[in-house]
Amino acid sequence: MSKRLRLWVLLLGTLGLAALFTAACADMPRFGGPWHPYGDRAVHAALARRTANTISSVNFDQRAFDTLGEESILFGAVLGTVVLLRQTADENRLSPEPARVSPPVRRYALLALPVTLLIGLYVIAHGQLSPGGGFQGGVVAATALHLLYIAVDYRALERIRPVGVYEVADAAGEAAYVLVGAAALLTGAAFLTNVLPYGTFNTLSSGGTVPLLNAAIGVEVACGVVVLLARFLDQAVEIEDAGAESGTR
Repeated sequence: MSKRLRLWVLLLGTLGLAALFTAACADMPRFGGPWHPYGDRAVHAALARRTANTISSVNFDQRAFDTLGEESILFGAVLGTVVLLRQTADENRLSPEPARVSPPVRRYALLALPVTLLIGLYVIAHGQLSPGGGFQGGVVAATALHLLYIAVDYRALERIRPVGVYEVADAAGEAAYVLVGAAALLTGAAFLTNVLPYGTFNTLSSGGTVPLLNAAIGVEVACGVVVLLARFLDQAVEIEDAGAESGTR
């Protein structure tokens, strides 16, 4: 295919896509109008499956497969960071030096730590009932652990943050989401179909598989953020060049 022909194919494809896009936009509901067919169907489906939080119903039920992709992006980012920032044979890890922390900062960070952790766990556990969920609660829970870094020092954070354990938990959260989806196949339904009993509306056990998928996301996000920050915070690397023997580094 010549360059000229490729340009014509590109031009025709672009014009066709532009025409379809324009036609789709022209048929959209008027901005701010009362007709919202997708929103009405999403709310109806959420209520039918006893999920009080419509956003969680959309994320973990109506388009749960799409959410699996979003979770996998974070998992891939964590995996890439672990591989790229691993310590190599020619690098030396330096022990972090303790730093003085202002007493007010130490006091308020230590007070905020358990409160923040509790809020993160609450947001995860109530994801199918109220605004929030595994993504938001996971970030809050991970942030709570790092308040110890602010309040004390990095060595204190290391004592409560065995990175290997969090790496395993990150992978377990990803696997749990896939396994919950695969369990639906045993019933003859499609992957990630909500097949569990829907329970009682507005309770922790409502929503069928929604709270399970939400919890899996919470574990994966919390542990993933911890591992990401650990790999970047651990970059206390001493690199010696050819002039190291003369005292330059």
